[in-house]
Amino acid sequence: MLWISTLRRLGVQSWPLGALVAASAAISAGAQTPSATPPPAVSRLAPASQPPRFIVLLDAAHGGDDPGGRLANQPEKSFALALSVRLRSLLAARGIQVVTTRESDLTMDAVHRAEIANQAKAQACLSLHASETGFGVHLFASSLPPEPTSRIPAWRTAQAGWVTPSLALAGVLNSALLHAGLSVTLGRTALPEVDSMTCPAIAVEVAPNKPADGSATTDLDDPAYQARVAEALAAALLEWKTEVQQP
Repeated sequence: MLWISTLRRLGVQSWPLGALVAASAAISAGAQTPSATPPPAVSRLAPASQPPRFIVLLDAAHGGDDPGGRLANQPEKSFALALSVRLRSLLAARGIQVVTTRESDLTMDAVHRAEIANQAKAQACLSLHASETGFGVHLFASSLPPEPTSRIPAWRTAQAGWVTPSLALAGVLNSALLHAGLSVTLGRTALPEVDSMTCPAIAVEVAPNKPADGSATTDLDDPAYQARVAEALAAALLEWKTEVQQP
């Protein structure tokens, strides 16, 4: 045994039993490895909650075989697509994710447009139009009566569950456009491409601008006017993002 070998190395041939037991205990105690100090507890911080995803759906109206209304120098479909491309770039520069229904002169029906919007689960959907009738920017919400949201809404009236937030979105758009010095008209009407969308959705129709000071009317072809409209819409959507993501 270990303790007997140790005693013999020390030159001890015989000890009383009690002394041997005591010596054995002392040697064993000296041979034990001190217990390791437990590592300090590591404080684990809970991951910060991420803000909800925010996506904007831009629907350039008409396209392909459907030219839309005839503007002074171009069909409505071309103006709508150009506005969509410009607005998409402005939103991307602000860190906002954008889904578009079309990126080219593509024929697309209302059903397909709504399907894209609903699959995107967007927090704002803008259907972009243009007209030579009236002045400024016209904002239209669906004329469907508000209803509680449903897990499986009826297709042609799905927007009914989103009318209230759609009207709130129209208010934010209205404020931003007015702040940019643009005239705005608010209304509600039947909107086939919007009525099947399950998101806050507004049809935005851009018409020539007539300044409140009575100065000359600004045509739709004016690049500065187009830029003002797009910048105002982008500012409104950034504000809407802030409101949507508030806890």
